[in-house]
Amino acid sequence: MLREGVLSDPAWVASFRHVPRHDFVPRFFVPVAGRWAAIEDGDEDWLAHVYADHVLVTQLDDDPSAWDTARRTGPVQGTPTSSSSMPSVMAIMLETLLAGDRDRVLEVGTGTGYNAAVLTHRLGAPRVSTVDIDANLVRTAKNRLADGGYHPECAVFDGSAGFPDNAPYERVLCTCSVSAIPIAWLEQTTPGGAIVTTLNRPIGAGLVRVEVGEGTVGHGRVLPRDGRFMPLRAHRLADARDLLAAIPREAGTPRRTALSIREVLDPTRGFEFFAGLALPEVTPAFTDPAGSTATDLVHADGSWTRHESRDGEHLVTQGGPRRLWDRLEAAHRQWRQLGEPDRDRFGLTVTPEYQEFWLDFPDSAHRWPLASP
Repeated sequence: MLREGVLSDPAWVASFRHVPRHDFVPRFFVPVAGRWAAIEDGDEDWLAHVYADHVLVTQLDDDPSAWDTARRTGPVQGTPTSSSSMPSVMAIMLETLLAGDRDRVLEVGTGTGYNAAVLTHRLGAPRVSTVDIDANLVRTAKNRLADGGYHPECAVFDGSAGFPDNAPYERVLCTCSVSAIPIAWLEQTTPGGAIVTTLNRPIGAGLVRVEVGEGTVGHGRVLPRDGRFMPLRAHRLADARDLLAAIPREAGTPRRTALSIREVLDPTRGFEFFAGLALPEVTPAFTDPAGSTATDLVHADGSWTRHESRDGEHLVTQGGPRRLWDRLEAAHRQWRQLGEPDRDRFGLTVTPEYQEFWLDFPDSAHRWPLASP
């Protein structure tokens, strides 16, 4: 993390050096051929996984028994529902928090407890509260925290409602992603405080920092470094495969396009964030038909498009009430006309009445809702 430049504050450096990650992830899943294999303390490669800068999946399908099943029967299928975040993304968020020595912090998404331990080492237990909706996760994390000598407030609570018991806070840090900023977080944060979280958007997600003002209003920026997290349970999106299965799709005639699916979906490409502004709530689903690589994009209103790459050409078909790929091509032209802005040129405004993105300045002529009406 020091080498990559994501960690520089001496106080956070000291916390990361002091708190052993392996105490909080004695077992986890690793991907193997589209399934999840169970790894635990004592396995040959356990420690190498723990101290790599990787996400470590610790739960599948909200099911605490899935790990035992994978250990007993071999790799299993499932959707990750809890994890230990990439340490580099943790570092980015903690440094972006700009927490002072006397600040009270609410962490939403206890998970393994590792991040709460780093916070507690830095700020002290009386200044840290951490909540998670999953009672099993909270119980396990609380025990591991106590074993390490850390005793922050740990509570089973729906983080979308903040945690009013210990409010107000100077900082709120959410290690889950949200489709919109919960107003409860602003209500429980002192004016001049800040919220750091990630946005749960199928395309164009990422880290944001919101400074809280008077009257439950916040203004913030999208951060230049990307970060993706599993969503709060209340903010989960529909599975694209389920949406596709419910849509009658006629086989249309493919047409050529100069726009590649990588430009649209790769977070390292400048257009990806803007693509998400143009097509909010459009979800990608990846398929691999014989002889081609294909990606579907789908919306709950029945609109869909399929992008395929064949022999160096990009081909699309589309259907439903809106032509999604036509909209993407128009958005790509607009993005180029605006000077190809990267994600850190965008900000957001949060109020009880609306939440919106803007380009460069809050009073910009270019604005987009956080989600479509």
